[in-house]
Amino acid sequence: MTGLLLHGGRVTLHANPSELPGGAVLQRLANGIGGWALVLALIGLLLGAAVWALGAHSQNYHQSVAGRRAVVVSGLAALVVGAAPGIVNFFFHAGQGVH
Repeated sequence: MTGLLLHGGRVTLHANPSELPGGAVLQRLANGIGGWALVLALIGLLLGAAVWALGAHSQNYHQSVAGRRAVVVSGLAALVVGAAPGIVNFFFHAGQGVH
């Protein structure tokens, strides 16, 4: 390592999952997990909306708040799942600018 640094060598990184065996499988796994996360967020949103409606209809404040919280959390979870690749790419490219 010191010989590399003394001769002015540089270490580089080109992120490419297909360079390793199983890279395509790993990408498909990430896609599948993202799909499942969106389905779970949808189920949470629907259940939260139902609880919110029942709580509001029955004048149950705690049930209404719990349903509203479930709707908001499920919506934010879907937002994070959708934005995850962009967030990771943003920080990766920001890190590439450090010299």
